[in-house]
Amino acid sequence: MKKQHNVGRLKSINEIHDVCGFPKPKHPLISFSHIDKVVTAVENELRYSGVMDFYKITFVLKNRGRVKYGQDYYDFDEGSMMFLAPNQVVGSLEYSGSAEWYVFLIHPDFLLGSSLAKKIKQYGFFSYSANEALHLSEKEKDIIIAIFHIIEAELNERIDNFSQEVMLSQIDLLLNYANRFYNRQFITRKITNKNILQQTEAVLDEYFIQEKSQDRGLPSVHYLSEKLNVSPGYLSDMLRSLIGQNAQQYIHGKLIEKAKEKLTTTEMAVNEIAYELGFEHSQSFSKLFKSKTKLTPLEFRASFN
Repeated sequence: MKKQHNVGRLKSINEIHDVCGFPKPKHPLISFSHIDKVVTAVENELRYSGVMDFYKITFVLKNRGRVKYGQDYYDFDEGSMMFLAPNQVVGSLEYSGSAEWYVFLIHPDFLLGSSLAKKIKQYGFFSYSANEALHLSEKEKDIIIAIFHIIEAELNERIDNFSQEVMLSQIDLLLNYANRFYNRQFITRKITNKNILQQTEAVLDEYFIQEKSQDRGLPSVHYLSEKLNVSPGYLSDMLRSLIGQNAQQYIHGKLIEKAKEKLTTTEMAVNEIAYELGFEHSQSFSKLFKSKTKLTPLEFRASFN
């Protein structure tokens, strides 16, 4: 069995096709591969790990075994989708059993000059972890497959002046549906997500109770996501779907809540409260407080006396 190789930076779609043993891509900036395999053991082929310069969308259509994505095995149900953006580490997909999947690669240069070049960067799911994959219903799978078939047909036919516009419109449609389906997933998995919300609140409460803010500064989204074992993007999008706030806004809300408590129950100076909450400068604390309450900390305190 071959060892894993670090292939460094994958700058072109042609390079990853070479690494994976795929046929040469029909277009230098975009490719679509359909893989259908049956194996009795983990694939005896090149394992790779590297940083890519393009977008990668993986859709597991069928799965009758275990799937290794990067360094870990995940429970990818049939109909799971994973999204990776440029400058992220990409690893090989290794299967034990039988599986069918699609790999869709898009170089950013393909999007140049289109509205999608900017819009694609706004989709948070490109920064989700592999264990935060999108799980599709049967109806949703049919929609995604139909879009993939249109893209595949465009690539297999003679490329003409209309091909790029057709494919850009299909990519835009694909991402819009993925965004809709992720929002549906946040709702249908509400029990799990509410548990994460409760854990988020507990982590922040513990952060302030143990006065970690005095040593570590303000609690960050990265700190929260590490404690909860979710990616920062997934945490923000999940909170937004539940309470209408992203992770940073939620942290700010907790800071204001703690500040109000200290302003009304203690005689601490404003700069002392700012320091206890993790602010380096009391001016930053006062500015945030006023932006959220329309009052300065002293004006808020006076309103309770």
